[in-house]
Amino acid sequence: MLCTNGRDLRKISLYSRYKEKVLPCFEQLLPFIVKLICPHRPWPDRQRGLCILDDVIKHCSPSSSKYAEYFLQPMLQYVCDNSQEVQQAAAYGLGVMAQYGGENYRPFCTEALPLLVRVIQSTVSETKENINARENCISAFGTIMKFKPDCVNVGKVLPQWFSWIQLHEDKEEAFQTFSYLCDLLEVNHPIVIGPSNTNLPKIFSIIAEGDCMRPLNTKTPWKRLVYVVRQVETSGRLWTECVGQLSPEQQDAIRELLKSA
Repeated sequence: MLCTNGRDLRKISLYSRYKEKVLPCFEQLLPFIVKLICPHRPWPDRQRGLCILDDVIKHCSPSSSKYAEYFLQPMLQYVCDNSQEVQQAAAYGLGVMAQYGGENYRPFCTEALPLLVRVIQSTVSETKENINARENCISAFGTIMKFKPDCVNVGKVLPQWFSWIQLHEDKEEAFQTFSYLCDLLEVNHPIVIGPSNTNLPKIFSIIAEGDCMRPLNTKTPWKRLVYVVRQVETSGRLWTECVGQLSPEQQDAIRELLKSA
């Protein structure tokens, strides 16, 4: 995720290193950041402003909630923005809000869910130009289910989320999404596994096509996903059924995975 110029990277380091100690400086900058995210500003300004706020939420919570009146409604609004860069920054912010923001952000997590669904289900979001924004929305949706489960009927929406999670582009969001998938697999969640393990071929295809995760295969959740494959490999008939429903390319990917892991 995001914030690509040198000044932004230094800013991220400042927030992550000093956390809430940096908030007095942030307060001095807040009027300028609020202006950056105004609707009439060009998309690079709005993206940059959202990136700053994303990092404040992530590294300075729960104290960040005292500034919520300045940015929460714009962040929710910009999930559906015409600029995919702005969408991506807003969706990322909603995810870190759920994970790090604390109890004061709970109502806004509930408000965010239908907006995220609207973006994910839009045919426009599936185009190459919009794929990163879509993957951030999928990740944010899963993060809300994981860290704020009382904001959503998890049993009702989990099949929908599971149908979305073939991610290819954004490594950070894939890491977050697949971590939650591993959590569900490791407790044999019946909705994810499916009746009589009917979803395992789908899970295998997700793993086989997880190109954006391969550079991270020495870390979790990739190794956790490999463990799932190895468990099925020992099952005989179930393994044959899962692999038999994959394309030849996916089968090769699974075999290479088992050789290299």
